[in-house]
Amino acid sequence: MYPIPNQVFDHYNSGQLQTLMGLFAEINHAWVVIDNSLFLWDYTHSDPELIGFEDQPHTIHAVALVPPKPGIFVGTITHILVVATSSEIILLGLSAADTSAGTKTVTLYQTKMVLPTRGNDIRVISGSADGRIFYGGCSDVDINELYYQSEEKWFSNRCGKINHSNPGWSSVVSMQTGFWSQRDPEHLVDIVIDDTRKLVYTLSSTSTIRTYHMESPERLNKVIEKTKLHCLRDIAHMITQSKLLTDRTNLVSISPISKQEASKLHLMALTDTGCRLFFSATNASSYLYGSQSNLAPQSMQVQFIKFPPSALARRSTTQFGLNGQPSGEAVVDLDSTMLISSRQGARFPPGFFLDFVSNKDDPNSDSLFVAGPETGRIKRTSPTTPLRYFEQASWIDIGSRAEAVGLITKPFAAASQPIGFGNELAVQFDEAPSEFAVLTNTGIHVIRRRRLVDTFAAAIRDAPGDEALDLMCRRLIFLYGRVETVSTALAVACGHGGDSRPGSVKAIDQVTEDRARALFVDFGGQPTIVETDSSSLTTDSVKLSSRHDALALYLSRLIRKLWKATVIKSSVAPNGTISVSSSIPPPKLIAIQENLERLRRFIESNKGLIQGMSGPSDLQRVSSRQEEVALQAEHQALHALQKLMESISEGISFVLMLFDERVSDIYARLDDTSRQQLKDLTYEKLFSQADGKDLAKLLVKAIVNRNIESGSNVETVADALRRRCGSFCSPDDVVIFKAQESLKRASEQPLNTNQSRILLNESLSLFQKVARSLTYGNLQTAIGQYIDMKYYAGAIQLCLYVAREQDRGNTALMWINDGRPAGDPRISAFGERRKVYDLIHEILRHLDAASSLEPLMVDGRPTLIATKRNEAYEVVNGSDDEVFHFDLYEWYIEQGWTERILGIDSPHVITFLQRLAGTNVEHADLLCRFYTNRSRFFDAAEVQAELAGSDFALGIKDRLRLLSLAKANANVATVGISRQQQQRLNHEVTDLLEVANIQDDLLGRLMADDRIDADRKVEIEKALNGRIISLSELFNDYADQAGYYDLCLLIYHTANYRNPTTISSTWDNLIQQTHDEVMARHEAIEAGMQMPPLPYEAVTSKIQNIAHHTSLDSFVFPIQTLLPQLCRYAVAFQQDTTIGADPTWPVQLFLSLGVSHDMIVRVLESVFDTQDYGFSGMVRNRIIEIIVYVIGDWVAEVRRRGGAGKGGSLGPSISDLLQRCEAALPGPGQGHNNGGADLADVRRALRMLRREVAGLVERVVPAASMRFM
Repeated sequence: MYPIPNQVFDHYNSGQLQTLMGLFAEINHAWVVIDNSLFLWDYTHSDPELIGFEDQPHTIHAVALVPPKPGIFVGTITHILVVATSSEIILLGLSAADTSAGTKTVTLYQTKMVLPTRGNDIRVISGSADGRIFYGGCSDVDINELYYQSEEKWFSNRCGKINHSNPGWSSVVSMQTGFWSQRDPEHLVDIVIDDTRKLVYTLSSTSTIRTYHMESPERLNKVIEKTKLHCLRDIAHMITQSKLLTDRTNLVSISPISKQEASKLHLMALTDTGCRLFFSATNASSYLYGSQSNLAPQSMQVQFIKFPPSALARRSTTQFGLNGQPSGEAVVDLDSTMLISSRQGARFPPGFFLDFVSNKDDPNSDSLFVAGPETGRIKRTSPTTPLRYFEQASWIDIGSRAEAVGLITKPFAAASQPIGFGNELAVQFDEAPSEFAVLTNTGIHVIRRRRLVDTFAAAIRDAPGDEALDLMCRRLIFLYGRVETVSTALAVACGHGGDSRPGSVKAIDQVTEDRARALFVDFGGQPTIVETDSSSLTTDSVKLSSRHDALALYLSRLIRKLWKATVIKSSVAPNGTISVSSSIPPPKLIAIQENLERLRRFIESNKGLIQGMSGPSDLQRVSSRQEEVALQAEHQALHALQKLMESISEGISFVLMLFDERVSDIYARLDDTSRQQLKDLTYEKLFSQADGKDLAKLLVKAIVNRNIESGSNVETVADALRRRCGSFCSPDDVVIFKAQESLKRASEQPLNTNQSRILLNESLSLFQKVARSLTYGNLQTAIGQYIDMKYYAGAIQLCLYVAREQDRGNTALMWINDGRPAGDPRISAFGERRKVYDLIHEILRHLDAASSLEPLMVDGRPTLIATKRNEAYEVVNGSDDEVFHFDLYEWYIEQGWTERILGIDSPHVITFLQRLAGTNVEHADLLCRFYTNRSRFFDAAEVQAELAGSDFALGIKDRLRLLSLAKANANVATVGISRQQQQRLNHEVTDLLEVANIQDDLLGRLMADDRIDADRKVEIEKALNGRIISLSELFNDYADQAGYYDLCLLIYHTANYRNPTTISSTWDNLIQQTHDEVMARHEAIEAGMQMPPLPYEAVTSKIQNIAHHTSLDSFVFPIQTLLPQLCRYAVAFQQDTTIGADPTWPVQLFLSLGVSHDMIVRVLESVFDTQDYGFSGMVRNRIIEIIVYVIGDWVAEVRRRGGAGKGGSLGPSISDLLQRCEAALPGPGQGHNNGGADLADVRRALRMLRREVAGLVERVVPAASMRFM
């Protein structure tokens, strides 16, 4: 208790009329009114200084401390002190400032704002959060508002009054005449305000509650009037008759309940019998879905009644029921007299209740009844059972009469919404316990809410033995649950409890800590396997122990204030500078970290006692597979919590170190994206998410860079970071910082000096040591600095080293070798390496640009830039990174630098071009050029042949060109290629070339064919002017259908087709088609047009062309059948002397093609003997004529050569044939030879030929071979 200062009593003794006393608990001050004087003092000070206001002569009737209106007063005015006297209301400015000792200093200021009361006896004053002041007197129930403004206006003074109950003339005219006066008029007793709902409640002397709605900053509307009778009607629907709630019962005080605390309850009223009535206020449209929640209420009803406690014991201390609930719960005592004569009461969130009960024996002395919610029991209520409002209560004898009560600490709020608002257990380690000041006529009593951890620590300390300790712990488990009890034991074991404030020095003795540790270990429970349908056991099917849950619960309560909070808050000053500060005060961060460190030390020192923390040693004691899996899951979960605690502790250290630096400078150094990320950074992200860790590392680098620029030793800064927050500053980070420092020192040296090169090499060596952990941002910055200092070779070396270290498994190369499949996870590794290779491209660009500005040779010696260029390209071309080479060559091609690729001697170039050749014609051509430049003609021929048969968009002419080149290259001798390989490739290319030629001829014929329409020609061109198709397709789909019989014969030859019937039929069709075409042209000839060839000439031309292409293939060019067909054609179509042609032109054609005389004679002999092909009767004479011509030419050939002619020597068979021919001729003057020579001439030539042949035959020769030249 803080006594009332003696100075107050000195003023009291000199007073004359009356005194008033009250509390301003929020600023730790009390006040007293003695007549016309007001005195304030800091009741926490042992020898306080009185602050007096004695500048007015009138008796003071009421005093209140209210918030100021925004924008009216200067910033130092934190409150407005409202002083109501018998004649006026005075507003004083009050400035409350914190001191270093934790107290507050108060200063009063005159505002010169005074409002005359005009006879109103003001006794009640209250203020809203937005600065509105409401007051009322003891003569009526009107609620008035005092408004004030910074300066006078035309129609309003600086202060004014608004009567919201009677806004008419009665608000300005006092009704105090005897005609209207009553003996005991109804008047206001209390005014309370709910700022969250914009509601004002008044309580009158007749126990009537009136509700007003602050509709706007200037208006106040009465919406509800609840009389005592209405309240009793509501109560009658809820309970049976009670002597505590009758028409003689009066309401003595009211307390608002905020919207954040409860959504349905609005007000609590206390009766003089100690009953607490809880009211709800609703609007008629509130039941509609989607209606506004800020509508003014229209009705009020009693929802719940809390009766005074019974005088009997509330619960048994030895018996317990099921479900952890104690048995022996007494029913509610509706007639309890424990709180009869309640004189005054107050309720504070989340349900703290203080009731001042007058003593029957001594009216000048009160007993204080204090009650608070039993959060542990309320929290453990099952969701399926009705929620019960359990309370803990006690009596406090204050020994005097209470004058006022106030809340010292800030209003309790564990959450900003009703759910979780009253969870005291959640904030017991984070917030100071609620404290209340009670002013009596002897002093100020301070009452502090006792936390569960304090009660638990006291119970452990006071337990007389182990049996009592065990019974007590089991009782708490029944009441609050095992997890809550074990969590509280852990908190006590870590130093909490002992009725100390959070953050204060530990006040728990060692015995109490040891007992709490034993309870944590013994009652922590075991992990169990949850029943599952599957036969396999996994850690997911394990229900972790209560020990784990208690540890997680305790940890979450320690850091709950941090978890969702942002790390920084920024503001912009009027001058434009950015101010960055911590959203959580550093002392709070330090306190949380200390609690975490105590928890970590506790776990580490008791690891052997806590099941699941020892790891493998725990598994030695298991007896089944289920226990093993359960312990594994427990160990994993506990280990994860340990790692989280370590991360949190280091994270807090990092934040503290961040604010030890000039954080505004660091903030200014970040780019816009990083600044926004820092603004949005929460402690949750910093502690547990990868992006938060990455941002922290970025900030660490910014801290180090700032210190490097300021000349500080990087090792000192890095060591401090590593010591305080190692996970944010790893050993690799330290090496990176040293490398950056060397790089910065090198930049300060003259360019190209020995010292500069040493520092550059040193930085490169350091960067290479940590290449695997080097971020892209750091790499990019380093490369930029290397380029500025023309350290090109080193920059390329660093990039190649980083690319290799980032993908040590070379997964990017495997992805490339597998054909670059889409959606493959290895593509990310390639992407990371590609980013690094892009930096090399940038280096080469700068190198080429720099070398183009200077000569490369001076006096026959390379210049410095030439040396740097050579060094850089040696590193590039000498690299064994295959992925890099592929990327580099692709970049060369994109830049159009193909000549560079042709000039590179590297096996990677061949691999790259070989892979690229299958994707693009130009790339394949580049590979051919590469091969031919290196005399690898066979390889070039293979590529050309493959390209000619590919699916690329190449025309048939281009494919013919490629095949021709391939054939030429295949015939050139190549080192390392055998003759057999050359012949094989040459054969393949030749075959393909023949097919391509046929396809080209076919395309040309079809496109010129008038029989085909334009649309069909487009389709034909698309099909034939591209990929080389098969001979079967060419024949069946095009040549045969179009009737191109010459091309059909060429297809037979190329396909090695040997069906004589089909071939013979095709020849017949060809001869007939050719004859018909020529005849059609003759018929269409007009005057002046060139005469077309004769039919037999056109046939001769066709046969010569086919013979040339088929090389007289015996299957496609069958002389045995083709010669008789031609002879028959000549006779049948009169292609002889009838049109002026030589009747022997068929054999002349074959002789010109190189067919031997012997072969021709044998064929003709066969026709002569068999008389086939229509050569019978007189037509047989034509065969005789042709035989005579052939043998005659043969004889002439023999004579000319002086020996055997083409096809062999003349033998007796020839003489025999001539003899038979002569015998077959008709006699002189008989028969005819139409279209041929005269028969007399034939007979004469035949006889002369017989004599010549007889003279040439020397011996009998064997039968002539059928082979022909």
